[in-house]
Amino acid sequence: MPDVSVIIPTHARPDLLPRAVQSAREAGADVEIIVVDDASADATAEVCRTLSDIRYVRVERNQGVAGARNIGLVAGSSEYVCFLDDDDVRLPTSLDQQIRILDQMPEAMMVYAQAIPEYADGTRGQPFPSEFPQGDIFWELLIRNFIPSGSVVFRRSCISQIGLLDDSIPGIDDWDLWIRIAEIFPTAATETPVLIRRQSTINSGQGSSATLDLIEGGRKRLRQDWLRLPRAASGPSEKRNMVWSEFSKNIAEHLAWESFAAARNGQSIRASRAVGTLLRLHPSALAHLVGRWASASTMATLVSAWLHREELPNARVHLKQLRSNMVRQ
Repeated sequence: MPDVSVIIPTHARPDLLPRAVQSAREAGADVEIIVVDDASADATAEVCRTLSDIRYVRVERNQGVAGARNIGLVAGSSEYVCFLDDDDVRLPTSLDQQIRILDQMPEAMMVYAQAIPEYADGTRGQPFPSEFPQGDIFWELLIRNFIPSGSVVFRRSCISQIGLLDDSIPGIDDWDLWIRIAEIFPTAATETPVLIRRQSTINSGQGSSATLDLIEGGRKRLRQDWLRLPRAASGPSEKRNMVWSEFSKNIAEHLAWESFAAARNGQSIRASRAVGTLLRLHPSALAHLVGRWASASTMATLVSAWLHREELPNARVHLKQLRSNMVRQ
């Protein structure tokens, strides 16, 4: 039996898929590669026939990423599991390194690591995350998803206890899975890159490119489901309120930027959606936002971007740097 199953969902990206498959081969000594063709209507099937040593599974009705991952989970047999997007790249020997960590920590159910962002022009950014909570990360993971999905290796045995991915929440299905694992089991981490992760754009077709949908989906999931998980529901009310407050602060700046940029570009419906979600956050989020955006440099940057559309990218970089200096709880 192979050591690890690498599950690669793919849909209509035959040009990118071979690179992901090859990287999976080189990431571990004994790897089972399962490619789930999610109803592609192009050359994907032909490309897969040229790829040796893969298990090809095709579905005729599009399942979405979570549904395709679930099909791969059912098809696989290895003790360990890793998800890999078809446009991402696993680094050599990285799977073996993470499996060794889990072998040394039998109480841990998953191990995550850093990812290196790769942009559309081929340039790469600094590896993320910069902080690596380990052990009991349940409450921290409710506040924000700091785990790059493709960086995780987890034990297949946990699926029988927590269930498969929820395909009704596209884009945050992996976050939901990590939360359900972390509610019950300790988590390990390794402070080294294991993945090159292609960054989404509005037109990339990646699930993570639908920013407002993801933020609103996360807000609803936290309020309606995650805070009602047995461990959260039985915890102190002060802890649950802290999670809701810090979660709100974490996404408030994203929403404020989305509303500002949409309004500047004349996208009134998008701007209204962002403002609507912003107003449904914890009350402390607005005060926090005003306090962080009230500096002279930030206000000057926003005014310049409003007057000159070409300054919008500079404003986005400025606010991203502001968020990166945010003190994490």
